[in-house]
Amino acid sequence: QLQASGGGLVQAGGSLGLSCVASGRTFSRYAMGWFRQAPGKEREFVAGMKWSGGTTYYVDSVKGRFRISRDTAKNTVDLQMNSLKPEDTAVYYCAAATDYSPTILSGIAYGYWGQGTLVTVSS
Repeated sequence: QLQASGGGLVQAGGSLGLSCVASGRTFSRYAMGWFRQAPGKEREFVAGMKWSGGTTYYVDSVKGRFRISRDTAKNTVDLQMNSLKPEDTAVYYCAAATDYSPTILSGIAYGYWGQGTLVTVSS
């Protein structure tokens, strides 16, 4: 099970940090990812990390502003969001991929999803 936390309300230009912790049974991970879904829009990939090696991926709109990281001791994957914009407003979901996938930028690679945490950026 994945539990995401850290969402909230922030003004444009501000920062928020999201955290995702895996609990329950231990499962191997190929990758971890963060996705978001804004009202009336489809879910989109935000950031991802291959668990082995730590290679990271970002959607163009957040490059240079967001950073995905992991803490293997705490079994968490975090998303630090800086210079937030109103268009970043969405429900953010963390996800885990346990098996190899040719791309971790697609939601179909992920078999485990957290419950989502709301991020609201006011202008």
